[in-house]
Amino acid sequence: MAEKNGIYKCLICGNVIEVIEPHEGTLACCGHEMQFMAEQKKDTGMEKHAPIIKKENGKIIIEIGSIPHPMEEAHYIELVQLFNGEKEIASKRPQPGEKPRAEFCVNAENPRARALCNIHGLWTS
Repeated sequence: MAEKNGIYKCLICGNVIEVIEPHEGTLACCGHEMQFMAEQKKDTGMEKHAPIIKKENGKIIIEIGSIPHPMEEAHYIELVQLFNGEKEIASKRPQPGEKPRAEFCVNAENPRARALCNIHGLWTS
């Protein structure tokens, strides 16, 4: 069974999906089961991926990486999500050339963020 808010990727064509409402069955693409993308927390290597959450002037700001993540055509953050606990409350799809950052005018008692790198997978705060 798929996981609620789970992100899955086809290893053949690269399609990526997020599960909104999970039910029985298998997620498949290109004739193969899609791979669940586990959330990673510990950065290693040169690029930094872990989302950093800040609250400023009534906004929640999410910056990707302690050193800003590259935002190039071949390597970039393609999705930033904000959760309040386990409920997704906002998201942004940054484009290459933009800053690896998202700002949301929402309140969250228990904010948590996720970021999806097109090369290195899914990261959480």
